[in-house]
Amino acid sequence: MIKRFILLMIVTILGATQITNAQDPEFTQFYANKLYLNPAFAGSQRCPRISVNYRNQWPALGSTYVTYNASYDQFVRPLEGGLGLLLMNDVQGDGAISTSTISGMYSYALRANRFFTVRMGFQASYYQKKLNWDFVFPDMLHPLYGPIYQTNEVPPPDLSRSFFDFSAGIVGFNRDYFFGLAVHHLTEPLESFYGKDKSESVLPRKYTVHFGTKIPLPSRRFKRGELSLSPQFIFQQQQDFQQVNYGLYLNRNTIVAGMWVRQNFGFHYDSFIMLVGFVQDKIQFAYSYDLTISKLKNQTLGAHEVSYQMEFYCQPQRTKFRTISCPSF
Repeated sequence: MIKRFILLMIVTILGATQITNAQDPEFTQFYANKLYLNPAFAGSQRCPRISVNYRNQWPALGSTYVTYNASYDQFVRPLEGGLGLLLMNDVQGDGAISTSTISGMYSYALRANRFFTVRMGFQASYYQKKLNWDFVFPDMLHPLYGPIYQTNEVPPPDLSRSFFDFSAGIVGFNRDYFFGLAVHHLTEPLESFYGKDKSESVLPRKYTVHFGTKIPLPSRRFKRGELSLSPQFIFQQQQDFQQVNYGLYLNRNTIVAGMWVRQNFGFHYDSFIMLVGFVQDKIQFAYSYDLTISKLKNQTLGAHEVSYQMEFYCQPQRTKFRTISCPSF
């Protein structure tokens, strides 16, 4: 209850001073959540797939930031591209603020030449934010009997806020590497509970740049491609917040191990990330842990994340279908 009260006070104060700028939920397993990373990934596999993701950030503080999402995407030949659907629910402050999102996306694949392909994606989203006004304020407390008084705090005029949003992205790739750019919240929608002034509380644009490659490692015990390294780099900026993630995956047959470092600009190291995953036929599963190495390391206990993905069987394409050689997680 105290945590929820603190969160409410922060929201109230910042809303009143008209300087609030929200940030998106963050996932560590970027490529197990491809549609969230970049809408151009919609339909990038030959067969339909579903993905489910769960993240619990800072568990030492209770259910402070818990995020769930699920997605479905597939390639549609008559459209010459892919369709995707993404559902997400983000809970903050043990339920004080919850955000539900539904997003639809379309990506178009263009073969630039024999070796290089470009995918361009567009995303339309509908958001619904809710504020649970179930708090105990200081003026409600009696020194002996606890919360027995009525509060003088006035709730916002509307405890629910809904709005539309749009995003776009592009991915270029060949057999050896890929890179992409995504811009989320193109219209910078207002999400304040306190008014309609655009300067009050907007969801600022988020820019994402990502790059990766896959390097086969020679081995006498494994077939070609069964043992490989995948170095990866992701840069994100939202408002004045800038962050870079870099690391690599080691792929050994059906087992994937990953190590990442998350660094905020100004050379502030935030987390060291460890991942282990399993890939078998059309099913994959992974667990990752964000070990906080910043000044918050003794208060948060990092973050846990779990992902599951399944690809459905489909008929082979008559023409060659180019898939992106990116990591599973």
